[in-house]
Amino acid sequence: MDQEMFVKLLNEDLSSEYQSIIQYIQHGATLTGPQFLAIAEEIRRHLPEELGHAQVLAEQISFLGGTPTIEVSAIRPSSSPQDALRADLSLETDQLDRYRERFGQANELGLADVAEALRPLLEQTQEHVRDLQSALGH
Repeated sequence: MDQEMFVKLLNEDLSSEYQSIIQYIQHGATLTGPQFLAIAEEIRRHLPEELGHAQVLAEQISFLGGTPTIEVSAIRPSSSPQDALRADLSLETDQLDRYRERFGQANELGLADVAEALRPLLEQTQEHVRDLQSALGH
């Protein structure tokens, strides 16, 4: 893999973060009722972290000479709280796998600074996966 391909993959990650932001806004609004108060609050805490992830990715893409994308991955609208939580868990799990790959790829390319910038995204995404698994009773 070369740096150009790595930037392309980072842009795909950025597109996915945009998706997360929009999905969390929409899904947070569908989590109504007393049984969802705690998880709705958790999702509200995830939202600024997702925005921070997008910002870090955009900065790393720019640092590597690329242009941050404005494309948004397909949004998964949801009609029920359970569907929303499952869609969010699926997205976060995919992102976790991608960040694990990206961290390793950055190190393989000798981009230790980029890898270190990605580490908090990996850690926070892992927390998001755990939170959503817990909310779904996994």
